[in-house]
Amino acid sequence: MLNKGDINRMKDAYWCIVSGSDLWLVDGELPQGTRHDFPLPIEQAIEIGRYQNSPVMWLNEADIDADFELTSLRECLHFPEPLFLLMSKAVQYGHMSQTMRFCSQCGGRNHLNHNQLAMQCGDCRTLHYPRIFPCVIVAVRKENQLLLAQHPRHRNGMYTVIAGFLEVGETLEQCVAREVKEETGIDVTNIRYFGSQPWAFPSSMMMGFLADYQSGSLKPDYSELSDACWFHPDSMPPVAPKGTIARELIETTCQLINDLDS
Repeated sequence: MLNKGDINRMKDAYWCIVSGSDLWLVDGELPQGTRHDFPLPIEQAIEIGRYQNSPVMWLNEADIDADFELTSLRECLHFPEPLFLLMSKAVQYGHMSQTMRFCSQCGGRNHLNHNQLAMQCGDCRTLHYPRIFPCVIVAVRKENQLLLAQHPRHRNGMYTVIAGFLEVGETLEQCVAREVKEETGIDVTNIRYFGSQPWAFPSSMMMGFLADYQSGSLKPDYSELSDACWFHPDSMPPVAPKGTIARELIETTCQLINDLDS
């Protein structure tokens, strides 16, 4: 909770007004301004970070007596990565505050602890921090081809790399091998870490890997996928948008194939 001194010192803050995975944008940009520029209950706002020396503030749309035109976070992938990650952070805090209203220990009512940025039970005082769901995402190479899959939810013909949630008692590498096997029928080897990306839909952490084909015939699981094929970099279908770790994995693997071909 902001005190009067914090409010008076605030200048040109960025405002993350969130609802679900949507945010308020003004002319395609995250609103930036002083306390006098926007009709917001800024006393309830919470600073979640700083961007270009300006505070980035989070508020839930549900707590504001006004209507906002909201945009999906997916439409903001072109934003500078440091700002996009802070916007993702606001979305995940918003999800926490809206979905963790009751204590899983005793059933008491939770309230936001502004110091810990967690939900705290008013009865047993247990702190409940944001839930983060670990996922793996992997680009598989077979000589000069890349494995790409299409999901039923992708209405625009987009293909992407294989991904899935980590299971209890499983290493990340085991999860990579299992997800590829379950969804495509092939075995992989040389699994190696690539990088990560917070993915606020609603609160996942994508952990990226590269892997090489080992054995097996491609047999897509059509309960999960619409299609799965091997593609050469010169004949790629529409793929995941820039700004996603999926696109980074695809571009890195294509570059590796092109280097090997040259």
